[in-house]
Amino acid sequence: MKEHIPSLMMGAFLFFLLLSLWKVYQFLPNKQLQDDDNTEESIELLTFILLDVLKSSDEVPTFNELFTAMTNHTDFDKKHFWRFNQNKLNNLLTKYYIKHGLSSIKEIYNHIKSDQVSF
Repeated sequence: MKEHIPSLMMGAFLFFLLLSLWKVYQFLPNKQLQDDDNTEESIELLTFILLDVLKSSDEVPTFNELFTAMTNHTDFDKKHFWRFNQNKLNNLLTKYYIKHGLSSIKEIYNHIKSDQVSF
């Protein structure tokens, strides 16, 4: 019996290790949430709203005016983008700056008004 104790302990260890890993796996997100606003489609929609707001503006809006105009846009779904705040707008602007080599809202505004951007 003494020679079987290490084998039994190793078997019990492996069993409980697999059980623990299975329990951790159950808590990992397996599917996309309906209100996930970090998907490519959501970012593209927010970028479209951003560009549409800037295109329809008569002058360069401030950061706060841009945020308010975006949240009041007709395509802005308040249920889907319920986590959208000024920090997310700042991240969206930063991604747009990097992608297009721009550095301010005014540059984006001028870029759009010169018809170099297509929707």
